[in-house]
Amino acid sequence: MSNSYLVMNKPEKTHPKCRCLIVDDEPLARDVIRRYCDKLPVLELVGECSNAIEAFMYLQSNEIHLIFLDIRMPELLGTELMQSLQNPPKVIFTTAYKEYAWDGYELDAVDYLLKPIRFDRFLKAINKALPGYENDLLNDESLEFERKSGVDSIYLRIDRRQVRIVLDDILYVEGAKDYIKIFTQDKMHLCRQTISSFENMVNKNEFVRIHRSFIVSINKIKSYTHELVEINKKELPIGKFYLNHFLKTLDSSIA
Repeated sequence: MSNSYLVMNKPEKTHPKCRCLIVDDEPLARDVIRRYCDKLPVLELVGECSNAIEAFMYLQSNEIHLIFLDIRMPELLGTELMQSLQNPPKVIFTTAYKEYAWDGYELDAVDYLLKPIRFDRFLKAINKALPGYENDLLNDESLEFERKSGVDSIYLRIDRRQVRIVLDDILYVEGAKDYIKIFTQDKMHLCRQTISSFENMVNKNEFVRIHRSFIVSINKIKSYTHELVEINKKELPIGKFYLNHFLKTLDSSIA
């Protein structure tokens, strides 16, 4: 996690808690956001709804400061819910579909989070939603938890579910248009996501892109030449455009 988010000396007086609501039809997606909210003392998660109609009714009788709102839901879209509210609270849209991003920004959303949501990206969105709250965001316990376990896995949308993938299990990733194939020692996961978006999710010291269609785990490389990388008896091509970056990354990982 970037040090720019961390403030070591907290002021004696903290801000009031921000009352939050999660609206998402996928239980696993709600689990991820709930877990992230639990790490931030300034957030008070007061409710969860599985669809926009349920959320509309909840908002009629409850004070909410911030909604984590999925866009694509059955019966009523998250964007349609926002348009139906006279005085909507702040909104951070969450969705697995990039094509909905513009609709979210047109409604003056605080931010737009593309699933699977990383914690550091979630934290940036909270910084936008709660300017001036930086000192209150993380306590020491949540910081230590994030250092130990926050970057060991990611959640990816696979077969209409948010599935946890342990990063250390990944051998390499192959891109094919709007899909990626994630290869582990004993399994292949097919995920609707671009290889570039996956590249942005992982640690550049642990994974390196060697071709427009391939990202490899540095620790899983058995051997390489200037033309190919061998991982688990599989030879993957190195693109000419990526060769220098690949070699520099390897040098940095060994140093």
